[in-house]
Amino acid sequence: MQQMRLLSALVLLSLLALSLPASAKPLQIYILAGQSNMQGHAKVSTFEHIGMDPATKPMLAEMMGADGKPKVCERVWISSIGCADGDVEQTGKLTAGFGAGQGGPKIGPEFTFGLYMQKFTDAPILLIKTSWGGKSLNTDFRPPSAGPYVFNEAQLATLQSKGKDLTALKAEKEKATGVNYRLMIEHVKKVLGDIKRVVPDYDAKQGYELAGFAWLQGWNDMVDSGTYPNRDKPGGYDAYSTVMADFIRDVRKDLGAPKLPFVIGVIGVGGPTAQYGPDQQRYKATHDSFRAAMAAPAQLPEFKGNVGTVLTEKYWDQELTAAKAKDTAIRQQAKKLAADGKMSPAEEKAALEKLRMEGLTERERQVLEKGISNLEFHYLGSAKILGGIGKGFAEEMAELKQLKPAK
Repeated sequence: MQQMRLLSALVLLSLLALSLPASAKPLQIYILAGQSNMQGHAKVSTFEHIGMDPATKPMLAEMMGADGKPKVCERVWISSIGCADGDVEQTGKLTAGFGAGQGGPKIGPEFTFGLYMQKFTDAPILLIKTSWGGKSLNTDFRPPSAGPYVFNEAQLATLQSKGKDLTALKAEKEKATGVNYRLMIEHVKKVLGDIKRVVPDYDAKQGYELAGFAWLQGWNDMVDSGTYPNRDKPGGYDAYSTVMADFIRDVRKDLGAPKLPFVIGVIGVGGPTAQYGPDQQRYKATHDSFRAAMAAPAQLPEFKGNVGTVLTEKYWDQELTAAKAKDTAIRQQAKKLAADGKMSPAEEKAALEKLRMEGLTERERQVLEKGISNLEFHYLGSAKILGGIGKGFAEEMAELKQLKPAK
């Protein structure tokens, strides 16, 4: 009789387990932060280009539904600030359109990050994205423990020679320091304080886990010769590495997550520097120095195994670069012909089209038309590139967390 009661209890427990919803697991929360490339300037119109390359065609199948529209993730929600006009918060189930607001719909890394991250868990996922264009780590995202921004001697001498009010400039810089860091932390805490507002099906009994942080930023620091006067020399960006390490520590402290897995997206605009053409050589030393500085914190003993890097240069599209360079040369030739021949705008346009038809292959015209929607420093507004970066972030995050694809 006792054995029968035990068997009945086991059967009942099994039935109860089967009846629990698949989402009865802690909500996995990932924070995505950075500047314009974390916002994302890849127009949805560039999705087709992903399928033109056999190597990335499978990624397009993940991104597009059977109806030919971008997929809507049923288990992934997002709260994003910094992308929409007026800094309005955007929320909903993850799909395309959570990139930069101007001229959208666009994507950033968030779309493929969510698509691929859900492959590693059957739990629900929430992405909290805080991204603003044109922001530096040295000032805008500067974390509290890095201390106030301090003008170096060269900067002070230059400002003084221009008759600037140093006291006023120092006060202005102090006021600007850390603004976006604080906005980021405040928004994350706001979402955590009322998760049901963003994720209607959130199960408070199961709770949530701060599961990871992905960072994509760097352009404003890389081009800041004032803050980094020796940027083209080895060690010229050491200050970035120091502040990046402070940033990781402070994020973990402020969010109460001491071992929060952290992925640094190392800026890779232009692709691997070893493949730079003649016109890019003047940037090579600076780019090499900055990329090394961005990756350096992951090598600190305290961050071993919990901070990783993604070299975004791996996802650059060399075919686009080559076609764009060829097209630029053709356009310059057309302008010269127009100037020499004193052509009307209509004649110049006709001459350009003729030169493009003669100078570009059909494949080159297709990739230019379908693959580019923005400038080079925005990864050409290419969904193929930014989609690859988001996928890379998810794979690196899974590696840090030792996750295997969910069955």
